[in-house]
Parts: sequence; C-alpha cells; structure tokens
Amino acid sequence: MTKLIKPVAWVKALLEWYHENRRSMPWRDRPTPYAVWISEIMLQQTQVGTVTPYYEKFLKCFPNVKRLADANEQEVLKSWEGLGYYSRARNLHKAARCVSRLHRGKLPSTALELQALPGIGEYTAAAIASIAFGQAAPSLDGNVLRVMARFRGIEDEIIKPAVRKAIKGDLERHIPTDKPGDFNQALMELGALVCRPRHPSCGTCPLKRNCVARRFGTTEQIPVKTRKGPIPRRKAVAGLILRNNKMLVSKRPVDQLLGGLWEFPGGQCQPRESLKTALSRTVAERSGLAIETARRLCTVEHTFSHFRLQLYVFECAKLPGRLKRGAGSDALRWMTPLDFRRLPLSKVTLKVMDAIESLS
Repeated sequence: MTKLIKPVAWVKALLEWYHENRRSMPWRDRPTPYAVWISEIMLQQTQVGTVTPYYEKFLKCFPNVKRLADANEQEVLKSWEGLGYYSRARNLHKAARCVSRLHRGKLPSTALELQALPGIGEYTAAAIASIAFGQAAPSLDGNVLRVMARFRGIEDEIIKPAVRKAIKGDLERHIPTDKPGDFNQALMELGALVCRPRHPSCGTCPLKRNCVARRFGTTEQIPVKTRKGPIPRRKAVAGLILRNNKMLVSKRPVDQLLGGLWEFPGGQCQPRESLKTALSRTVAERSGLAIETARRLCTVEHTFSHFRLQLYVFECAKLPGRLKRGAGSDALRWMTPLDFRRLPLSKVTLKVMDAIESLS
C-alpha cells in the first residue's frame, strides 16, 4: 500500500491556486491515457497555444492507439505538419506500434514502462504516469525547474544533473500521493502563467510567502543559465525542375533534420561555394541529374531552434540523363503542385511553395 504523503502548507496553497486558475485544455478536460500521452509529446519544447489546434487535428485523424499504429509514417507526418521537431511524430508512431504489439493496445501505467517506449524520456514518462495513472512521479519540465529554482533560491545552473537531481528529490518528498497529476500540472501551470521566465507576477503567486528568490529580490537572476552565443546562419539551395508540368521532389532521409518530409532537391552550401555551384552539386548528389540553372526565383528565410536558414530557390532545366539509379520511386518523384502539397512538408518548403505560386 502506498504511504499517503500529507501536503505541507505550500503544496496546499499550490493545489488550491491550480484548481481556481487552471486553463481549460482538451487533454486536461478529457484526460484519457492516450490523450495525455499525445499532448505531452506535443508539448515537448512547444507552448500550449501552439499545440492545441495540432492536437485536435491529430486526434481527429488518429483517435486511438490502433488507428495510429495502423497508419503509415507519411500520414502521421502530414498530420504533424507545421508543429516542428518531427522526430517526435516518428517516435510517436513507433511507440504506438510497440503499444499495439507488446501491450495489447493499452499504454503502460508506470513511468519505468513508459520510458521503454520510443520518444518518452524520464520526465515525460513521469508526467504521463502521474496525470493518466496517478503514479507519484515528479515531472521536471522547464517550467517546473524554473519555479523550484526560484522557490528554493538555487543559484546554480538548472541544466546541471546535480541540480536536477536535488530538485527531483525535493519534489519526491512533497508530491501528494493522492493527487500527483494535479501537483505536476500545478507547477507547470504556475511556471506558464505566473512564474514566467521574465517579469514574474510574484504578487499573485501562491508560493510567495516561502519563495527565497522573491525574499531576496533575485527572481530576474534565477534560474541561472549559461549565455548562448549568436545563432549561426546557414545557406542552402533548392532547384525547381519541371517536366511535363510536374516538379521533381525529394524525400529527406529519416536520420536527418526534417527526416521523412518532402522538399525540392538541393542542399547546404559549402564555405566559399557559389550558389549555382552548390545547386549543381547538391541536385546531382540527391537525384543524379545534371541541371542548367536559369534564374533565381525566390529566397526564403526560416529560423530553426539552433540556426537560421537562408534558402535560395532557382528555376532549373534538366539536362539529358536519368534519375539516380537505386534512389527508388519513394525518394524521388515527379508531382503536380497540388499532389505535392498533399505530402508532409516542412514550413520551409511551404514557404517556398507559397513564394513560387505568388510569382505565377
């Protein structure tokens, strides 16, 4: 029998605040294990406001584990289109097949079992286990780490394993065994709404009486983070190659950034390489074709999590020759613009399509 942990004063205040102020969310209002799982994967590195419409769209396409497991990867990626961090979608699909095959279609109920599934780490597993199954496992997302660092006055970097371990131990001593899901969600919600990264609303915080950072006026200095350098810039090229009113398109390898998504053939420029040289080289590498560049169509910019991309798009003419032998019909295709848009595309490629269509 699990020993009941009685909440101390700050935990009581936190839970009371949560029940009065928690936001309505589709996965929170109807917290089935499947719904909680999908939402927690989507919420990794992504805000609630961004996730909600994607979540609702995804659940319409894949309302249960079986439907998700039976789908092909391209269908899953298309439903995920625009949400980013596409490895989450691929891992979600793999995990659904594991659950269907190994657990008779039912999500495992413990954090340890959940961690064995693709795409589920320690803290995501704790969130799912606590919210969906009532397991007393603290979840340390970015919001929780910030709240606890300020609350306890931790003047050390929260990315350090020792700091995370200390915070986890603190939470394990205080997480109420009868409401672990509410406790985890309350800390996450507090970090999202009140204990924000900048300019926290300390006056409305339920933990203000015991918050060390508030007492010493260090809320803007905590949590301590290493300063990041400037985001690097990268240049890339892509070719619009036409044949009989169809475009040549290419699927990215699954082990690369944006793996499994479709784009125009091309690639990253090497240092001091001209755009047209880079285009000829990368198109040949991807398709086996020699091309003749005609003119630049557009330039598209996009910011990823760790770099900024400038993509130069050229109209190209295909010289005599065949597509790369062994590339396969799935890796390279001739498609109409309408059919191309039905494939899973990244935001960058969607920007290119919009720019090209605006020129016609």
